[in-house]
Amino acid sequence: MLDPLSPVPMYVQLADLIGKQIEAGKLPPRRPIPSESQLRGEYAVGRGTVRQAVALLRERGLVFTVPQRGTYVSGGEGD
Repeated sequence: MLDPLSPVPMYVQLADLIGKQIEAGKLPPRRPIPSESQLRGEYAVGRGTVRQAVALLRERGLVFTVPQRGTYVSGGEGD
């Protein structure tokens, strides 16, 4: 879970959690990650936190975003 008292920013904690789910295979390659609203509800964070976390996951090369379609786990051909 996320720790609001941690010195690590919430968006980094969220990105780390999602990254661990990807590495563990809970979020398989070429499949969408949970939607922004699902992540907001599950982790009780704001829209900005979710967007920053997804941007960090993109920087790390773990996900890619398709406009109008969503954000998907990297790892398949063509990523």
